[in-house]
Amino acid sequence: MSEEPRRVLFVEDDHDLASAVAGLLVDEGYAVVQRYDGESGLDEALHGRFDVIVLDIMLPKKSGFRVCQELRAAGVMTPLLMLTAKEGEWDEVEGLDVGADDFLRKPFERSVLTARLHALLRRQERGRPQPLSVGQVSLDPVSRHVTAHGRDVTLTPREFSLLEYLMSHSETTLSKADILSVVWGQDFDGDQNIVEVYVGYLRKKIDVANRPSVIRTVRGFGYSVREV
Repeated sequence: MSEEPRRVLFVEDDHDLASAVAGLLVDEGYAVVQRYDGESGLDEALHGRFDVIVLDIMLPKKSGFRVCQELRAAGVMTPLLMLTAKEGEWDEVEGLDVGADDFLRKPFERSVLTARLHALLRRQERGRPQPLSVGQVSLDPVSRHVTAHGRDVTLTPREFSLLEYLMSHSETTLSKADILSVVWGQDFDGDQNIVEVYVGYLRKKIDVANRPSVIRTVRGFGYSVREV
């Protein structure tokens, strides 16, 4: 018996783009349901069964941010890829805050879209990520809640991603290049010293006075997280 195709909800108000993307996803073996505005997309996502959702940010009637926020508030944790035509980091910041799993800027290559969808589905198959704890620092990837030395810590999305990556590889030394590739993306072409800047931000928020930092500097290479 053949395996049932993965179901994708694709919410995009550009009908030409929606048709083209739906066609390539069908060619890849997906079953695709299309909606063209935020309200109908939200209704479909709430009442249908999908393996992954692809959601444009700029939608009529209800924005992609609002749709994602309402889905997560309703307990719908389907992996969600958000599309944006805008440049800059702020769309991603807001999207992470409302619960998006990944982002893709338009225009995009077919191979990049399918690779992102495959990655989200693999992540779902492995199950929800488990809470991380190193010494007096704890991080929950699902609720995005961080505590350090018995107090709640508020992190920006980038700070959270950096700490999550370091904690998920505790006792391992990670190079700046590794960190940049994962946390900032492979196409980042700025100054590598941005890693030092964000490590400094994290230390100010999670460390306590007169105790060694849980984030260790490995001179000339990178950083590691180890129990203090």
